[in-house]
Amino acid sequence: MDKTKTIVALFDFDGVVMDTETQYTIFWNEQGQKYLHKENFGPGIKGQTLTQIYEKYFSGELAGVQGQITRDLNEFEKNMVYEYLSGVQEFLVDLHNHGVKIALVTSSNDEKMENVYRTHPEFKAYFDRILTGDMFKRSKPAPDCFLLGMEIFDATPENSFVFEDSFHGLQAGRSSGAMVIGLATTNPREAIVDKADVVIDDFTGMTFEKLLAMVK
Repeated sequence: MDKTKTIVALFDFDGVVMDTETQYTIFWNEQGQKYLHKENFGPGIKGQTLTQIYEKYFSGELAGVQGQITRDLNEFEKNMVYEYLSGVQEFLVDLHNHGVKIALVTSSNDEKMENVYRTHPEFKAYFDRILTGDMFKRSKPAPDCFLLGMEIFDATPENSFVFEDSFHGLQAGRSSGAMVIGLATTNPREAIVDKADVVIDDFTGMTFEKLLAMVK
Protein backbone atom coordinates (compact mmCIF):
# COMPACT_ATOMS: atom_id res chain seq x y z
CA MET A 1 0.00 0.00 0.00
CA ASP A 2 1.27 3.43 -1.02
CA LYS A 3 0.21 6.04 1.58
CA THR A 4 1.17 8.82 -0.83
CA LYS A 5 -1.75 7.84 -3.08
CA THR A 6 -5.50 7.90 -2.50
CA ILE A 7 -6.66 5.20 -0.10
CA VAL A 8 -10.27 4.09 -0.45
CA ALA A 9 -12.58 2.21 1.90
CA LEU A 10 -15.68 0.66 0.29
CA PHE A 11 -18.42 -0.47 2.67
CA ASP A 12 -21.36 -2.72 2.00
CA PHE A 13 -24.50 -1.68 3.91
CA ASP A 14 -26.51 -4.58 5.35
CA GLY A 15 -24.54 -6.57 7.89
CA VAL A 16 -21.57 -4.20 7.61
CA VAL A 17 -22.68 -0.64 8.42
CA MET A 18 -26.13 -1.52 9.70
CA ASP A 19 -27.11 -4.61 11.67
CA THR A 20 -30.15 -5.47 9.53
CA GLU A 21 -29.56 -9.02 8.31
CA THR A 22 -31.52 -10.70 11.09
CA GLN A 23 -34.59 -8.72 10.05
CA TYR A 24 -34.18 -9.68 6.41
CA THR A 25 -33.91 -13.33 7.41
CA ILE A 26 -37.33 -13.07 9.03
CA PHE A 27 -38.85 -11.48 5.91
CA TRP A 28 -37.37 -13.95 3.44
CA ASN A 29 -38.14 -16.95 5.62
CA GLU A 30 -41.77 -15.87 5.42
CA GLN A 31 -41.63 -15.53 1.63
CA GLY A 32 -39.96 -18.92 1.27
CA GLN A 33 -42.59 -20.59 3.40
CA LYS A 34 -45.48 -18.78 1.72
CA TYR A 35 -44.54 -19.25 -1.93
CA LEU A 36 -41.93 -22.02 -2.08
CA HIS A 37 -42.94 -24.11 0.94
CA LYS A 38 -39.31 -23.97 2.08
CA GLU A 39 -38.15 -23.66 5.66
CA ASN A 40 -35.26 -21.34 6.57
CA PHE A 41 -35.13 -19.80 3.08
CA GLY A 42 -33.64 -16.48 4.20
CA PRO A 43 -30.02 -17.46 4.96
CA GLY A 44 -29.57 -19.00 1.52
CA ILE A 45 -30.16 -15.76 -0.38
CA LYS A 46 -27.90 -13.43 1.63
CA GLY A 47 -26.05 -10.91 -0.53
CA GLN A 48 -28.21 -11.46 -3.59
CA THR A 49 -30.09 -8.63 -5.25
CA LEU A 50 -33.85 -8.72 -5.61
CA THR A 51 -33.44 -9.35 -9.34
CA GLN A 52 -31.16 -12.31 -8.67
CA ILE A 53 -33.61 -13.75 -6.13
CA TYR A 54 -36.52 -13.39 -8.53
CA GLU A 55 -34.65 -14.96 -11.44
CA LYS A 56 -33.50 -17.95 -9.39
CA TYR A 57 -36.52 -18.66 -7.20
CA PHE A 58 -39.57 -16.71 -8.37
CA SER A 59 -39.59 -17.06 -12.15
CA GLY A 60 -41.76 -19.14 -14.44
CA GLU A 61 -45.04 -20.01 -12.77
CA LEU A 62 -44.13 -17.90 -9.75
CA ALA A 63 -43.28 -14.75 -11.73
CA GLY A 64 -46.70 -13.37 -10.90
CA VAL A 65 -45.89 -13.05 -7.20
CA GLN A 66 -42.89 -10.78 -7.77
CA GLY A 67 -44.98 -7.61 -7.64
CA GLN A 68 -46.55 -8.57 -4.31
CA ILE A 69 -43.19 -9.51 -2.79
CA THR A 70 -41.74 -6.17 -3.91
CA ARG A 71 -44.62 -4.25 -2.33
CA ASP A 72 -44.33 -6.25 0.88
CA LEU A 73 -40.56 -5.74 0.94
CA ASN A 74 -40.86 -1.98 0.43
CA GLU A 75 -43.34 -1.78 3.30
CA PHE A 76 -41.12 -3.99 5.47
CA GLU A 77 -38.09 -1.77 4.85
CA LYS A 78 -40.03 1.34 5.84
CA ASN A 79 -40.58 -0.16 9.28
CA MET A 80 -37.18 -1.79 9.76
CA VAL A 81 -34.93 -0.88 12.66
CA TYR A 82 -31.69 0.57 11.31
CA GLU A 83 -28.99 0.22 13.96
CA TYR A 84 -25.30 0.83 13.36
CA LEU A 85 -22.92 -2.08 13.73
CA SER A 86 -20.83 -1.71 16.87
CA GLY A 87 -17.94 0.71 16.43
CA VAL A 88 -18.58 1.56 12.78
CA GLN A 89 -19.38 5.26 13.33
CA GLU A 90 -16.16 5.88 15.23
CA PHE A 91 -14.20 3.94 12.60
CA LEU A 92 -15.66 5.97 9.75
CA VAL A 93 -14.71 9.20 11.51
CA ASP A 94 -11.18 7.92 12.10
CA LEU A 95 -10.82 6.99 8.42
CA HIS A 96 -11.91 10.49 7.43
CA ASN A 97 -9.40 11.98 9.85
CA HIS A 98 -6.65 10.03 8.09
CA GLY A 99 -7.69 11.26 4.63
CA VAL A 100 -9.23 7.99 3.50
CA LYS A 101 -11.99 8.32 0.89
CA ILE A 102 -15.10 6.39 1.89
CA ALA A 103 -17.95 5.07 -0.23
CA LEU A 104 -21.01 3.08 0.65
CA VAL A 105 -21.41 0.40 -2.02
CA THR A 106 -24.73 -1.37 -1.69
CA SER A 107 -27.15 -3.42 -3.75
CA SER A 108 -29.97 -1.59 -1.98
CA ASN A 109 -32.12 0.72 -4.08
CA ASP A 110 -32.62 4.44 -3.60
CA GLU A 111 -36.08 4.01 -2.07
CA LYS A 112 -34.70 1.88 0.75
CA MET A 113 -31.84 4.28 1.38
CA GLU A 114 -34.30 7.15 1.78
CA ASN A 115 -35.72 5.20 4.74
CA VAL A 116 -32.21 5.13 6.22
CA TYR A 117 -31.71 8.87 5.72
CA ARG A 118 -35.01 9.64 7.45
CA THR A 119 -34.04 7.48 10.41
CA HIS A 120 -30.45 8.74 10.54
CA PRO A 121 -30.14 12.30 9.15
CA GLU A 122 -26.39 12.18 9.90
CA PHE A 123 -25.81 9.08 7.75
CA LYS A 124 -24.71 10.75 4.51
CA ALA A 125 -22.01 12.76 6.28
CA TYR A 126 -20.06 9.58 7.03
CA PHE A 127 -19.47 8.90 3.32
CA ASP A 128 -17.87 10.78 0.44
CA ARG A 129 -20.11 8.91 -2.00
CA ILE A 130 -23.10 6.58 -1.75
CA LEU A 131 -23.41 4.08 -4.59
CA THR A 132 -26.67 2.14 -4.84
CA GLY A 133 -27.73 -0.87 -6.87
CA ASP A 134 -29.27 1.30 -9.57
CA MET A 135 -25.77 2.46 -10.58
CA PHE A 136 -24.27 -0.91 -11.52
CA LYS A 137 -24.69 -2.87 -14.72
CA ARG A 138 -23.85 -6.13 -12.97
CA SER A 139 -24.57 -6.98 -9.36
CA LYS A 140 -22.39 -8.84 -6.89
CA PRO A 141 -20.64 -11.30 -7.16
CA ALA A 142 -19.44 -9.28 -10.19
CA PRO A 143 -16.91 -6.66 -9.02
CA ASP A 144 -18.43 -3.75 -10.96
CA CYS A 145 -19.70 -1.88 -7.89
CA PHE A 146 -16.32 -1.86 -6.16
CA LEU A 147 -14.43 -1.05 -9.34
CA LEU A 148 -16.74 1.95 -9.80
CA GLY A 149 -15.93 3.06 -6.25
CA MET A 150 -12.22 2.93 -7.02
CA GLU A 151 -12.69 4.75 -10.33
CA ILE A 152 -14.61 7.60 -8.69
CA PHE A 153 -11.69 8.32 -6.37
CA ASP A 154 -8.99 7.53 -8.95
CA ALA A 155 -7.66 4.77 -6.70
CA THR A 156 -6.03 1.42 -7.46
CA PRO A 157 -7.12 -1.96 -6.09
CA GLU A 158 -3.84 -2.13 -4.15
CA ASN A 159 -4.89 1.00 -2.23
CA SER A 160 -8.49 -0.08 -1.66
CA PHE A 161 -10.27 -1.87 1.18
CA VAL A 162 -13.60 -3.66 0.78
CA PHE A 163 -15.74 -4.40 3.85
CA GLU A 164 -18.25 -7.18 3.22
CA ASP A 165 -20.24 -9.90 5.00
CA SER A 166 -22.05 -11.99 2.36
CA PHE A 167 -20.56 -14.66 0.12
CA HIS A 168 -21.46 -12.71 -3.03
CA GLY A 169 -20.01 -9.51 -1.61
CA LEU A 170 -16.79 -11.16 -0.50
CA GLN A 171 -16.38 -12.73 -3.93
CA ALA A 172 -16.96 -9.36 -5.59
CA GLY A 173 -14.35 -7.79 -3.33
CA ARG A 174 -11.80 -10.45 -4.15
CA SER A 175 -12.49 -10.12 -7.88
CA SER A 176 -11.93 -6.36 -7.68
CA GLY A 177 -8.38 -6.89 -6.47
CA ALA A 178 -8.92 -4.95 -3.24
CA MET A 179 -7.95 -6.01 0.26
CA VAL A 180 -11.09 -7.71 1.63
CA ILE A 181 -12.17 -7.37 5.24
CA GLY A 182 -14.86 -9.91 6.10
CA LEU A 183 -17.48 -9.19 8.76
CA ALA A 184 -18.62 -12.29 10.66
CA THR A 185 -22.09 -10.85 11.13
CA THR A 186 -24.16 -12.73 8.56
CA ASN A 187 -22.09 -15.89 8.24
CA PRO A 188 -19.90 -17.52 10.90
CA ARG A 189 -16.21 -16.74 10.93
CA GLU A 190 -15.21 -20.24 9.78
CA ALA A 191 -17.45 -19.91 6.71
CA ILE A 192 -15.73 -16.77 5.40
CA VAL A 193 -12.16 -17.04 6.68
CA ASP A 194 -10.93 -18.34 3.32
CA LYS A 195 -12.88 -15.66 1.42
CA ALA A 196 -11.32 -12.59 3.05
CA ASP A 197 -7.86 -11.30 3.87
CA VAL A 198 -8.95 -10.44 7.42
CA VAL A 199 -12.08 -11.39 9.37
CA ILE A 200 -13.50 -9.26 12.19
CA ASP A 201 -16.64 -9.56 14.33
CA ASP A 202 -17.46 -5.84 14.26
CA PHE A 203 -15.64 -2.49 14.33
CA THR A 204 -15.24 -2.13 18.08
CA GLY A 205 -11.88 -0.48 18.74
CA MET A 206 -10.99 -0.46 15.03
CA THR A 207 -8.84 2.40 13.75
CA PHE A 208 -7.08 3.12 10.48
CA GLU A 209 -3.68 2.34 11.98
CA LYS A 210 -4.97 -0.91 13.44
CA LEU A 211 -6.40 -1.85 10.05
CA LEU A 212 -3.05 -1.28 8.37
CA ALA A 213 -1.33 -3.43 10.99
CA MET A 214 -3.82 -6.26 10.42
CA VAL A 215 -3.24 -6.44 6.67
CA LYS A 216 0.57 -6.22 6.67
